[in-house]
Amino acid sequence: MNGMMRTALLMAAMTAIFLSAGLLLGGEGGLLIALILAGAMNLFAYWNSDKMVLRMHGAREVTRLEEPRLYDMVQRLSQRANLPMPKVYVMETAQPNAFATGRNPENAAVAATRGIMQMLTTEELEGVMAHELAHVKNRDTLIMTITATIAGAISMLANFAFFFGGRDRHNGAGVLGAILVMILAPFAAMLVQMAISRTREYGADKIGAEISGNPLALASALRKIESGAHRVVNQAAEDNPATAHLFIINPLNGQKMDGLFSTHPNTANRIAALEQMAGTKPPSQATRQPKTWRSRYRMPSAGKGRSSLDPHNRD
Repeated sequence: MNGMMRTALLMAAMTAIFLSAGLLLGGEGGLLIALILAGAMNLFAYWNSDKMVLRMHGAREVTRLEEPRLYDMVQRLSQRANLPMPKVYVMETAQPNAFATGRNPENAAVAATRGIMQMLTTEELEGVMAHELAHVKNRDTLIMTITATIAGAISMLANFAFFFGGRDRHNGAGVLGAILVMILAPFAAMLVQMAISRTREYGADKIGAEISGNPLALASALRKIESGAHRVVNQAAEDNPATAHLFIINPLNGQKMDGLFSTHPNTANRIAALEQMAGTKPPSQATRQPKTWRSRYRMPSAGKGRSSLDPHNRD
């Protein structure tokens, strides 16, 4: 199923959830209000959800002059992937992580934290940014960003029901309707999050490794990021758990109950898939590949005598 179809189904599901909540909380009047709000929210999410997510995480757009290493890396990888150059953002948080957003490749953005830029080697960071560009290439970013907006909105239904539900006993299901919304809204949030196939991460890992030409560097990066994400709190992510699925590794460190928003496959399984793709079981340092691996995955050279994996290649 392509990205546009998945997005349409997600919007339809969101509309149904809002209509049901409106009916339970306010009867026919609530149903009409919910219909109007759902339509407005779906339109707003389509055009603005990416900007909202970037704003939630304090992401700042950067230029080549400000962040030459990251900017040139994204530009180089975009050219390899035959993608338009996305906007590049940096999040000033110590937790190592990254995500991509945007409704299509022409309006895409990639964001990396300060922590990931400081923690990873050039090859590892290249693998991560290639993974994010793979989401853009697969057109996952639209449904990812809309899901972040929708999941947060659904979660707020429970709070709305708690404060305002059941006041009008002549409309809707009254107190019973409010209780149902309070109980069912979190489960609806879970269903919306699970609308994103868990296999999309495996797909982005695979295509990202093909773009960077280095599956084991990405595997090493995943291992480091998971360890760092567990040790360093990303407060913006903790405050907005509905956006957790956007990141390459779950940014929630367990201080809050985040089970409803868990959409990431097991990191060990992702690493194993990348190792299998590379055709080797790496030693303790995953980025030390045998020559047979390098010859198998070497990308076409960007210039005479130069490898496209050279981090200093600025062609």
